[in-house]
Amino acid sequence: MPKASFRSGSHVVFSIQLHIVFVTKYRAEALTTEMMDRLPDILRGVLEPNNCELIEFNGEPDHVHMLIDLHPNNNISNLVGSLKSATSRILRREFKTELDEIYWNPKAKLWHDSKCIVSCGGAPLAVVKQYIENQSGGKKPSR
Repeated sequence: MPKASFRSGSHVVFSIQLHIVFVTKYRAEALTTEMMDRLPDILRGVLEPNNCELIEFNGEPDHVHMLIDLHPNNNISNLVGSLKSATSRILRREFKTELDEIYWNPKAKLWHDSKCIVSCGGAPLAVVKQYIENQSGGKKPSR
């Protein structure tokens, strides 16, 4: 199994990957190939100033998946809110004609209010748990 790639910052070494899924409002099949091609650039425009990286992106007409490398200085909920807001605003502006055909209200959000966020890593949780348990030679710290 390949080792996780660590990044570092001021007083921190980290490797935090998140799998995030956004679903379109009403699960409408609103996303075209052109929109899917544009989304990674919009996402990077939000992620990079926050010291985060877009590792992978893909999706279907009614939802998108992204894998991001998160910098620990970020609040996950705020970052995800910024990603949803920026992508919705920019796509609604750049693809107005296409999206107005699906969403009759021009102020309607592109994304459903919910989201899925899953932490990802190189090792299964059981392996990490065993590694931590074995750090003191199998002895529990005294209190």
